[in-house]
Amino acid sequence: MKYDWMDGFLMARPGVTKDLQEEWNWIRYQIGGKMFAAICRDDDNKPYYITLKLDPIEGEFWRGQYEDVIPGYYMNKVHWNSVKADGAVPDDVLKDMLLKAYGLVLNSLPKKKRKEIMEEAAENDLISCCGSDCAACYCYGKMCKGCNACCGKVFHAPEGKACPVYDCCRTKNGFYSCADCDKLPCDLILGTRDPKMTDEEFAKSVKERVERLKGRKAD
Repeated sequence: MKYDWMDGFLMARPGVTKDLQEEWNWIRYQIGGKMFAAICRDDDNKPYYITLKLDPIEGEFWRGQYEDVIPGYYMNKVHWNSVKADGAVPDDVLKDMLLKAYGLVLNSLPKKKRKEIMEEAAENDLISCCGSDCAACYCYGKMCKGCNACCGKVFHAPEGKACPVYDCCRTKNGFYSCADCDKLPCDLILGTRDPKMTDEEFAKSVKERVERLKGRKAD
């Protein structure tokens, strides 16, 4: 299989587990006990399809773009799609499809379960969902214990409420970080600014955060 990065890429997503469905010889990737992607293998354990779940409209779009994307192999043909494991679909396109599959199933989970998954993954992560490095912040360890550790209820947010960027990313969309959003950097990020920063410093900060998030997404 040419997409040898796939296992590490998926297992780095919050809450992802995998198992081997022996009857079909599929390696299944799941979130909250629900499969969102699988590597389909033949009798010699050689991958021949990567199967993933997508919104029907998006699945139809990709099938129209690449002949190596077909309706789900041994799956529901409306909601599932299969990609040839040695086909011509570019890595970045498959990564985007896999992230969409992950997000689709994650967002189908009960809100409480989604919150548990995100909080567990974020507990020791000092990179906030907007890409800020909490360890480098002058407030960290003094008036703030880190964006992830306090679930976005940082010192500059309204009392008892989360930062609007955190709320949009984690609560409303179920993303782990803004890297999973195609609007990065959005108006919320551009509108959330440390008043101590000059225009130049803020522009540099946004650029660094976007680069940091995109670098993590590619890992």
